[in-house]
Amino acid sequence: MKLIPLLFILTTLLLTACGEQEEAARQAKFYAFGTEIDVSLYGVDADTAEKTVTDLEDSFDNINETWHAWKPSTLTRINKAIANGEPVEIKPEVATVIEEAATYAKESHNLFNPAAGKLFELWGYHRDDWFESRPPPAQDKIDAWLKAAPTMDDIHIKDNILTCDNSMVKLGFGGFAKGTAVDAAIDALRKQGVNNAIINIGGDLRAIGKHGNRPWVIGIRHPRKEAAMIASVAVFGDESVFTSGDYERFFTYEGKRYPHILDPRTGYPARDNISATVIHQQAARADAAATALIVAGKDWPEIAASMGIKEVMIVRADGQVEMTPSMQKKFILLTNQLNRFYVK
Repeated sequence: MKLIPLLFILTTLLLTACGEQEEAARQAKFYAFGTEIDVSLYGVDADTAEKTVTDLEDSFDNINETWHAWKPSTLTRINKAIANGEPVEIKPEVATVIEEAATYAKESHNLFNPAAGKLFELWGYHRDDWFESRPPPAQDKIDAWLKAAPTMDDIHIKDNILTCDNSMVKLGFGGFAKGTAVDAAIDALRKQGVNNAIINIGGDLRAIGKHGNRPWVIGIRHPRKEAAMIASVAVFGDESVFTSGDYERFFTYEGKRYPHILDPRTGYPARDNISATVIHQQAARADAAATALIVAGKDWPEIAASMGIKEVMIVRADGQVEMTPSMQKKFILLTNQLNRFYVK
């Protein structure tokens, strides 16, 4: 099943004010995390670009192998130990990522909940054929998970030994690993002297520098109309643009869609918000926040503030577009196909 990304990089066939075509960014594509990764580099020679892309591909593969939720990985080893009630030794860099995720979970009031892997497993999202039609999980299984109420507060790390108080915890970083990988990749680019680039992973991205004498221009697609864009935004300096939406992964059963973004308060898919776009310097924080703001429903402004996010655009289930004043200054709306527009 092909996933349709929400964000497109509009970097080709754009002209300067003088009418001369700008130097093109060097672009490459490879696959990791089950999706396409696009790398655009500006102002580097061919040899540097080739080496840089090779190093990035290796880095993404390593991160994917560390955090894969259901194939053999460091994460599955950790989850096996948690299920068995056993301590597990982890590398310092793994501990850092888990502790970072715990911070975002706390700031989001656990609407971003990386400890909810068993809930996603119940819904059939921890497998390769997650898109196949199937009935939703039995209510008693959802109720058992809700009663156990696993959160990142159940995880403890000391001297690189991880322990857990709750056997219902199963770690999963699907709403966070991509951002972590992008941040690591940007750090690697800067160490190699690359200061103008975009790394786009399945439609989510971080941009540094600019495209020649202009910013990078990003298009935001309509969450219900594949061929339509609803807005564009110019990013430059160092900004991440991450979007979560109920169209990214879902299955259909008896005519009803079941999206993959689950509300840990109910055990069921979030319904009130269908798309959340976040801009923030740090990709990992933007990634986690976009997920939390989908789940938050009408309370998204409070959760955004708690997570330190100032630039947000929400598309509600009724088609209403809401955004923060900071986001409104950056966005150009391109369509009137949505019902209403409201600034929080």
